[in-house]
Amino acid sequence: MIKRLSLASRLALLFAACTAVVSLIAGVLFNQASEAHFVELDQQLLDGKLIALRSTLQGVDTPQLFAQREAQLRAELNRQPDLALRITAAGQRWYDAAPGVTLPEAPGLHSLQNAGTEYRVYNVPLQPGQPNSPQLSLMLDITHHQHFLQRMQHLIWLTVGLSALATALLGAWAARSGLRPLRRMGEVAAGVSAHSLTQRLPQQQMPVELAELAQAFNAMLSRLDDAFQRLSAFSADIAHELRTPLSNLLTHTQVILTQPRPLEDYREALHSNLEELQWMAQLVNDMLYLAKADHGLLMPKREPLALEDDVDALLEFFALLAEDAQVSLIREGTAQTMGDRGMLRRALSNLLDNALRFTPVGGEVRVRIEDRVRLTVENTGDGIPAELLPRLFDRFYRADPARHEGSSEHAGLGLAITQSIVRAHGGRIFCESGVGWTRFVIELPKGV
Repeated sequence: MIKRLSLASRLALLFAACTAVVSLIAGVLFNQASEAHFVELDQQLLDGKLIALRSTLQGVDTPQLFAQREAQLRAELNRQPDLALRITAAGQRWYDAAPGVTLPEAPGLHSLQNAGTEYRVYNVPLQPGQPNSPQLSLMLDITHHQHFLQRMQHLIWLTVGLSALATALLGAWAARSGLRPLRRMGEVAAGVSAHSLTQRLPQQQMPVELAELAQAFNAMLSRLDDAFQRLSAFSADIAHELRTPLSNLLTHTQVILTQPRPLEDYREALHSNLEELQWMAQLVNDMLYLAKADHGLLMPKREPLALEDDVDALLEFFALLAEDAQVSLIREGTAQTMGDRGMLRRALSNLLDNALRFTPVGGEVRVRIEDRVRLTVENTGDGIPAELLPRLFDRFYRADPARHEGSSEHAGLGLAITQSIVRAHGGRIFCESGVGWTRFVIELPKGV
């Protein structure tokens, strides 16, 4: 099985390939520029020599006249040891300094290699504009130029190889250093467990490209930590709530079974156990309801509601309890909205039940409805300390420090359920309290 390359190795190879391509292109361009430069220099040198040769051979158009000027010509050629000359006219060679070299016949500048020697050949007429003018072939030895170009080509290839190797090594180091934050993220992710959800990535030390990813990763860890803490608290709370009723059921049943008893005693024991079982069933149903809310599974219906009608129906339901407690129930205002009647009635019922339980004799519970879909349930009585207000909607929380474990009347889930219902409708709920009064406020969006 072929081992996959790491990201650092891929980046290093990519850096090396890019450097090799860039170096090769730069070397080819430099080599071509150097060749063009040498050709230009050779052309200038040959043009200069051509002027001197034409001056020396001016007016020469026959072999006899050339013989008279040959000595001057040789003297001129001796000044440029790497320059050779061939003069031809009417198919005859008047002068040939390189008899064994076959030269191109076309006019202009040419390159030629002969017996390991490189030449720059320049074919021009001795007397421009005359059709029968002798032809001059200037041969410049450029072997040293070619040796320089060959050495430069070798240097280019060596530079390309060394640059690619050096870039690969430096690229591997740079990639490994640059990917260190990713390895750190991997280490943190590998160390995450139920007992170590508090680790966080240092966002300030992250590159700009990874800072957003680190922030999202830390936010995910925070959500996991919060969810785990809530799950642990829920498990502890539900075990706390169920421990007492289960113990009561077991103890009561064991006592009844210790000896034969009259039928009426068994009937009374079953009725007592039934009450405990009904409370436990209600607790389980409430927890399932909250679990659905946590997972966004509460889907309230949308139907037109006149809130005053629903509030009046609930106040009528609680009227007998309020009368027994000598508490007055008052409703003010009207409003129209869209929502789930059953769910909103359950939320309001929980608030009214709480208000009645904590309102002293002779007090009042007042429900206010405002057109902007703001509904308040306010009651007189002892206020709630400000430090306890944020926890009122926690599950199994009771503001009364003298809470009774496993109470079969109130498990501390009513306000949590109310909050879930309000949030499912897109609204919010909060509590305000002062000396002698407490107010729960529900705000629903106008589009609900």
